[in-house]
Amino acid sequence: MKREFAPGRLDVAGFAAAAATLSADDPVAKYGRLVEELAMPASDAIVHWEAAGEQRAGADGGEAPWLHLLAATTVPLVCQRCLSPVDTPVHVDRWFRFVADEETAAAQDEESEEDLLVASRDFDLHALIEDELLMEIPVTPLHEVCPTPVKLSASDEEFEAAERERDNPFAVLGTLRSRKPGQEG
Repeated sequence: MKREFAPGRLDVAGFAAAAATLSADDPVAKYGRLVEELAMPASDAIVHWEAAGEQRAGADGGEAPWLHLLAATTVPLVCQRCLSPVDTPVHVDRWFRFVADEETAAAQDEESEEDLLVASRDFDLHALIEDELLMEIPVTPLHEVCPTPVKLSASDEEFEAAERERDNPFAVLGTLRSRKPGQEG
């Protein structure tokens, strides 16, 4: 009998021991925190993901559960040059080793090259997918060539004209200082 695994409540140890795989194409709307980062609604955007479990020899000689996660999507983010939406591909390809508890994870984290997570019988794989996609969003998404010309000047003709017409506050102070007491302006 083949064991069924649910990504919302994944038994990590069982998933790895069975060398099982899960995959799906989820709408981006399923990932609320990811949606909050978007420039506009992405009703047709899909997150393609695949997770594979396996057992590997651990440092203590026993078997340790591992998970390989692949995820990809293209989402509209705000171009930091022209401030209009730019479709940005986001990819995740990462291995995770699972440990028994937080103390073990904290103790092994410094010397470990791989990402460590705490194993559980109801691990939320969707939350991990969302976390990893969020971390892969570029800090400054940009179009290769912006669809509209970008004004690269920081000056504004109207602002500069208004500044020229206004009295210089230091000149006004200078006239006040040069007056003799009792004189009115």
